Amino acid sequence: MLKALWTTLAGVAVSAVLIANALAAGVDVNATSTELALRGYDPVAYFTRGAPTPGNFQITAEHNGATYRFETEENKALFVSDPKAYAPAYGGYCAFGTAMGFKFDGDPELWRIVDNKLYLNLAPGIQKRWESDRANFIVAADTNWDTIAQKTPEELQAQ
Repeated sequence: MLKALWTTLAGVAVSAVLIANALAAGVDVNATSTELALRGYDPVAYFTRGAPTPGNFQITAEHNGATYRFETEENKALFVSDPKAYAPAYGGYCAFGTAMGFKFDGDPELWRIVDNKLYLNLAPGIQKRWESDRANFIVAADTNWDTIAQKTPEELQAQ
């Protein structure tokens, strides 16, 4: 009887881990340990307000295993209807870092919309450098992203 109980509990534990991993944000999304994308900022607000805007913890949607927060239900509806239009480039990792072949945190306060795509950078100096040759850095990042998207930041730094 005790053995059957342990076997059942072990099966439940394994199932829970598998479900949690299936729902977890992939390595192609820069999310917190709680799977929160953009540090809780509303991705749609960059386009509608033209400013980084904290989202409401009660208005959320999941995309690619990460949770996005929104300032309004209207912003959530826009995102849900076309998440690729609003989710940040390179999963929210630093655009300059991606151009260099690495994944660094993207700061939601250091952003730019270029050709209707949201880009983040790590630090003010990094963003200034990225802005100095933005078009070429975007081309390099787009090319690198195909190779690095499914690698962890640690894997990239170990190379």
